[in-house]
Amino acid sequence: MHIGITVWVILASWRWGDWKNFNRYHSTMLYMSAMNLFYLFLTSKYPLWRMHPDLGLPFTLVTALYTFIIFPFTVLLYLSHFPDSPEKQILYTLKWIVIYIGVEWVGGLFSRITYDNGWHLGWSLIFVLTMFPMLRLHYKKPILTYMVSIFVIAFLVYLFDVPWQDLPANP
Repeated sequence: MHIGITVWVILASWRWGDWKNFNRYHSTMLYMSAMNLFYLFLTSKYPLWRMHPDLGLPFTLVTALYTFIIFPFTVLLYLSHFPDSPEKQILYTLKWIVIYIGVEWVGGLFSRITYDNGWHLGWSLIFVLTMFPMLRLHYKKPILTYMVSIFVIAFLVYLFDVPWQDLPANP
């Protein structure tokens, strides 16, 4: 499943992504990857969700596919065609939310993703409802987005009782 998603995202971004204006989207693509890496760091011993490899792929490779290909390329696709009118922006963002949640739901059906420590698909929906507007906000106002991100992350760490003592440390 993960390879299929990766191939689809690569082909879709190659076909529909605005590669001519890659520099416009690059920092938001990096923001998405950085936030995923930060999640992996904060929850390395207390995950809220887990991606399960298929086809014999190692977990680290699957994580790398999402962090460095799937997530940034979907940011490129999302921002490349962002509409001008507020009504179309809402519908466009809702379309992307449905895509992300739909893919996650299918992943859950095939046990390619599982949830832990109180997380479930409903929380993923709330997260994605926040994530896509944050991506657009980062594209427009990156400094503000990082400040808001600190509060969102702190809230989620508090809400899901992510233990600070379990964070990776120097031995």
